[in-house]
Amino acid sequence: MDRVTPAVRSKIMAAVKTRNSTTELRMAAVLRSNSLKGYRKHWPVTGTPDFAWPGLKLALFVDGCFWHGCPYCKRYSRSNLGYWQEKVRNNRDRDKRVSRELRRQGWAVLRVWECRIESTATANRLAVAIEKRRQLA
Repeated sequence: MDRVTPAVRSKIMAAVKTRNSTTELRMAAVLRSNSLKGYRKHWPVTGTPDFAWPGLKLALFVDGCFWHGCPYCKRYSRSNLGYWQEKVRNNRDRDKRVSRELRRQGWAVLRVWECRIESTATANRLAVAIEKRRQLA
């Protein structure tokens, strides 16, 4: 049982600003190993992408399998299933809104599942997207 009111708990949780550094470190390692340079972390545009190439207007989001409802992993909490299903649905809806808004602003948006970071296909997809954006610039 929680010792504070829901309003106080909400304020406490809203003040916590964390980043999933392990996922970001893994993605940064993939970018480095494939010589995909020029990115900036947490660029201040709509949605604050995990990685961005501002000059190319390319945004990369690394979506956590649990928090965004990965279709490959299908990881769900066993407790309070209704809450977590709604939470994941809201996260996915927000992801769609953010991607749509960035595209309206002229950005290309890539999303990579956490479980697919080290995939060769992911590195290839990123390289192709960067090259296409360079040709447009």
